[in-house]
Amino acid sequence: MTDSPRHALCLPRFARCIRAASAVEFAMLLPLFLVLVFGIVVFGAYLTMVHGVQQLAAEAARSSVAGLSETERISLAENYVTTNAGSYPLLQPGHLTVSAATSGSDVFVVTVNYGASDNIIYTLPFVPAPPSTIIRSAAIPFGGF
Repeated sequence: MTDSPRHALCLPRFARCIRAASAVEFAMLLPLFLVLVFGIVVFGAYLTMVHGVQQLAAEAARSSVAGLSETERISLAENYVTTNAGSYPLLQPGHLTVSAATSGSDVFVVTVNYGASDNIIYTLPFVPAPPSTIIRSAAIPFGGF
């Protein structure tokens, strides 16, 4: 019983103590900061991959215009993607697939699929992973106008 009055006097002093306040604030804000940083990294890398796949599809469609037949257009589109995929830093050329065909009335469509599940961004913690399959298409009409 003699200790309780001394503890009662320490409680107000403890409430006024601010020496550990910054450590508590840091511990509370660190998870939010990590989510923000990892989110920027993950979704920035994901958008870079999406942009690269879209650019490959668009340029493959443009290069396929030089073909005189459907087979030659498909070959030109596939060759473009194969030779230029290495110039995009986050894309692994072995994970790309290309499909190309004439669609509807004289429109040639090139579709590029990329399986991104092996990318390092899918192993980072704290944020939900974006879709691991990226599919982008580009269509180009036949003719000059």
